[in-house]
Amino acid sequence: MIHFFGNADSKVFAVQTVEELSPENIAKLTWLFGNQPKINTASLDAFFVGPRAAMITPWSTNAVEITQNMGVPGILRIEEFKTVAKDFKDYDPMLSQKYSGLNQDI
Repeated sequence: MIHFFGNADSKVFAVQTVEELSPENIAKLTWLFGNQPKINTASLDAFFVGPRAAMITPWSTNAVEITQNMGVPGILRIEEFKTVAKDFKDYDPMLSQKYSGLNQDI
């Protein structure tokens, strides 16, 4: 399952887990992401640019390791997505992808 943290109007962290997050682990992740709260929805309707779905970034690998060191179990992947305008084209399509919404299938 994928949990979203941040602000859907600027930047969102997508956290893929094997199970639901406990309130304690939500608090830890909120702190880790600079006090960005958990967004209590399964999908976000906006345009975002982030890493290609099939490509786990080195940033994600490091972020997951940090969560393991913090005692947050069951995290598979963490990626960062930036909110953009519908006509935004200033990104490298080899590394990034534009999404018309984020959901449980990213």
